[in-house]
Amino acid sequence: MRSIRFQNVTKSYNGEVIVDNLSLTIPGGTFFALLGPSGSGKTTLLRLIAGLEQVDSGSIFLGDEDITHMPAYQRRVNTVFQSYALFPHMDVFDNVAYSLSIRNIPENIIEEKVVKILKTVGLEKHINKSINNLSGGQKQRVALARAVINEPEVLLLDEPLAALDLKLREKMLIELIDLQDTLKTTFVYVTHDQFEALTVADQMAIMNDDGEIEQVGTPKEIYEFPVSTFVAAFVGTTNIFQGKLHIDEDSAKIEFAGLGIFDVVGSKEKEWMRNGNMVFMSIRPEKIEISKTPMTGFSNELQAMVKSIVYHGRSTQYNVQLKNGEVIQVFEQNEEHFPQEIIDYDDHVFLYWQKENVVLLEK
Repeated sequence: MRSIRFQNVTKSYNGEVIVDNLSLTIPGGTFFALLGPSGSGKTTLLRLIAGLEQVDSGSIFLGDEDITHMPAYQRRVNTVFQSYALFPHMDVFDNVAYSLSIRNIPENIIEEKVVKILKTVGLEKHINKSINNLSGGQKQRVALARAVINEPEVLLLDEPLAALDLKLREKMLIELIDLQDTLKTTFVYVTHDQFEALTVADQMAIMNDDGEIEQVGTPKEIYEFPVSTFVAAFVGTTNIFQGKLHIDEDSAKIEFAGLGIFDVVGSKEKEWMRNGNMVFMSIRPEKIEISKTPMTGFSNELQAMVKSIVYHGRSTQYNVQLKNGEVIQVFEQNEEHFPQEIIDYDDHVFLYWQKENVVLLEK
């Protein structure tokens, strides 16, 4: 499979720059997610790949082939939209077969291909059913089947699960992973939902409000090692503090006003890792231990008061107030039916974390 490459691409709408001098490579054969807030340019990139929009400047390549100005119908690219865009007057078979029918492919070959792809998406028993009699998840699978029956090199998915409820969305995410693994087609998945992106992607790119790429990497790399406070806060939940670095030959510490000095780990090769610099510290809520009784063996300790509690089933979220008035989040895994320690509202608690679980950020 060929990669997709954006080279210095700029695109504007009505004088407003949506994508500015963007360069990005999407490896062939991967499940690649474009994640960012609304208006960050994610769908614009998808439409540029599909040929539904034209760049103002720059180039787009599929492998070594320049497709920047290639008509949409000549590109081996198909798109699945949030709205499904199915033909309501046709049954499942005719919807999936439509693109083959207009190319005058023999009927026996069409039937063979349609049956095969419907088996792949688990709809072979619904082959003659009216579109109007399908559930939302079934309609989405018909849209997927119709998009992949022509064996495109690239399948573009523009928030395809946004209209589905949570349970069905989780089920469809697993089905999409299986489908991509079966077809080995390059999937480019656009979403503003970080849970979806972390679930499906082999690699992902995080776009900010200015249409810029903040970070590209695997879901684990981006979640565990964000390169900016924007990425840290947008992908998952985190607690961010700003403080002053104290660095000597043997150690690195960070000082937060009204809280104290804490041990951290950071690469001293980075230009901004200098004594006295103001930097940001990110620590995920699940990396913090919470207890009403003192504990040992941790690099850092804070004291706080519980302000609110949110029960999530698998975990409990504690919103705790520090002595400087700041409120942060702590997640605790619910491993026991009847835990030995019950933490309640207004309880005084101790917070602990290891210095290795901190991420230091310049901005």
